[in-house]
Amino acid sequence: MNKIRIGTLINGEQAESVIPEIVDHGFESFSITFWKTIGNTDVKALGKKLTDYLGPKNITISSVSVFGNPLKDDADAYETIRSWEILIDHAKDFGTDLVTGFSGRIVDEAIDKSIPRFKEVFGELAKRAEAKGVRIAFENCSMDGTWEKGDWNIAHNPTAWEMMFDALPNENLGLQWEPCHQMVSLIDPIPQLKQWAKKIFNVHGKDATIDWDTIKKDGINSPKPFVWHRTPGFGDSNWTDIISILRMNHYEGSIDIEGYHDPVYRGELELTGQVHALHYLKQCRGGSFLKNPAAWG
Repeated sequence: MNKIRIGTLINGEQAESVIPEIVDHGFESFSITFWKTIGNTDVKALGKKLTDYLGPKNITISSVSVFGNPLKDDADAYETIRSWEILIDHAKDFGTDLVTGFSGRIVDEAIDKSIPRFKEVFGELAKRAEAKGVRIAFENCSMDGTWEKGDWNIAHNPTAWEMMFDALPNENLGLQWEPCHQMVSLIDPIPQLKQWAKKIFNVHGKDATIDWDTIKKDGINSPKPFVWHRTPGFGDSNWTDIISILRMNHYEGSIDIEGYHDPVYRGELELTGQVHALHYLKQCRGGSFLKNPAAWG
């Protein structure tokens, strides 16, 4: 079953304190994340501490991530790029070959206007990663952006993916995918997953619930909410189908639960919801591994 591990996202600045408190609940991987930059974190030292602690428990670090906008032309963007470079250089210290984050965006310009800058920034990062044996994956969150305008990320629509991978057809560039962000755009994630599975390097465990009654009565431009981000096990997606499609496409990454979004299982119920999602996803994966009789081959 370890070919698809079930884990969760952990803020890099909290990893040393939080992981020991939750590790015994059965998480099989951790994705270490940073917001905008790595700040003053000594990532080499952090990687060693985490792998020394998790290795004997047969728990892995699935990826390290920085979620900023590297396509802007300002100091924040260059700090984000520097953080990408450092994480690429030290990914192996975490025992992973995967660095993920937002693709970035030229602020409030249409997605196609960002492609030249995307090619410039990630062309260099992809070369750096390839030299280190590292892969790069782009998270598919819109951050409330549209095709025409946005602040953070162009990698939230399949047409944008086609443009990105046409600009940079490097084999070490892929997607960090989750069904939630597509469902928010009323995209059915299942046919999309079938088409893009070969380009998916990591999966975020986040789901959505769509209120079709509200959409039918009020549309999507009224003040009434019509979709909620959900922890897996509480949303609309069939994760058995998702995992089956991943398996049929030889996916061997992890599914890392992205918490802190569910409108019900949050606050004091955050860990309750995440552990429910952990057990639910393990069941969708097929339950506990059972060795076949020798006569079965």
